[in-house]
Amino acid sequence: MSRDRLKEKVAELPDAPGVYVYKDAKGVIIYIGKAKSLKKRVQSYFTKYLSAKTQALVSKICDIEHILTPTEYQAQLLEATLIREKQPQYNISLKDDKSFPMLMITGEEFPRVAVCRTLDMRKNRDKAAYYGPYASAKLLRQALKAIRKIFGFRSCKTMPGKPCLYYRLKLCPAPCAGKISAGEYAEVVKDIRLFLESKYEALLEKLSFDMHVASQEHRFEDAARLRDRLKSLGAIARTEVHFTSADELEDLRRLLGLKKMPLRIEGFDVANISGQEATGSMVSFYKGRPDKDNYRRFRIKTVNAIDDYAMIREVVQRRFRRLKEEGKPMPDLVLIDGGKQHLAAAEDELRKLSLDLAVAAIAKEEENIYCKGRDTPLAMDRDTPALNLIRRVRDEAHRFARAYHHLLRRKKLVS
Repeated sequence: MSRDRLKEKVAELPDAPGVYVYKDAKGVIIYIGKAKSLKKRVQSYFTKYLSAKTQALVSKICDIEHILTPTEYQAQLLEATLIREKQPQYNISLKDDKSFPMLMITGEEFPRVAVCRTLDMRKNRDKAAYYGPYASAKLLRQALKAIRKIFGFRSCKTMPGKPCLYYRLKLCPAPCAGKISAGEYAEVVKDIRLFLESKYEALLEKLSFDMHVASQEHRFEDAARLRDRLKSLGAIARTEVHFTSADELEDLRRLLGLKKMPLRIEGFDVANISGQEATGSMVSFYKGRPDKDNYRRFRIKTVNAIDDYAMIREVVQRRFRRLKEEGKPMPDLVLIDGGKQHLAAAEDELRKLSLDLAVAAIAKEEENIYCKGRDTPLAMDRDTPALNLIRRVRDEAHRFARAYHHLLRRKKLVS
């Protein structure tokens, strides 16, 4: 990009808070900064009076990008996250030996959230998580104040054993007095981490989903608290709150007549060409999203012919026999890529294992849904939330099975 075009781009920057990113001729990020006014801050780099260090930086700038944020302190949070992730060459000031403010989340059962210094982080070789460093302690404390007002967290070094003023002000859930369980508090800390990492969209979706589930389970106080958090975060992130995943799961629960919302879905498919290098796949979806750490793939061992039903039997039997032997939790719904006979094969294997699980299958062409306990398929409208979710699980299981099948074929050709 020419210097004239670069200056035009600077002139087009908004007079608003955000993060600016400088790139060199190869598109490599060389500097990341935050500003109360992007236009004014970036324009200051293109003046006559610059230090030698800044002149060296400016001489390498070939492109500028920016990310708007609602407030300056959120720009600081995002800046620190991006610097830690990208490690730009010229961001020396936040990586040298000076003592800059950090945000610490301790590794205790009920983690404490507090501001510390980079020097403290080097001294404390504990299990705490650290965020930053941040350029401004004032902005960091503003951010922490906003976080505390939305979520509430423990800040005392030693828990007093009874609720303090922060509990009465709704700024702490009082783990010291047993007002919140370790699991519930861990969810709060998870939300705070998402906020600190500027993952507002993921945070809003998580909270909206949790609110939907709480409402379905008639936990109305929890649902109201989550609703209030959503309103506050929606205002901060200046974004609309969506309820897509929760709506899909609730729609699926209703249409299939399930006893509870299918938070964990496992989808199965098989792949082979002329019976060769046959493979099976199991994909796991949690709260409507892929949970890739729990994907499993199977090399078919007992079937040599082209027999999809027998292959489904093997994969289902191996998966659920192992879960049963290891005492691990079962999914809320088992989804088979196939028709009525594929469903029957899977149900038969589960029956042999004395497992009573919700099972459904989706036929490839008409996309009719075959369900356990129904003689006729369930035809869903093309755009129903439930069918959209089923399609995603089916397509992912199909993709994963074929990917493993092609891998085995390549290995065979090479050998």
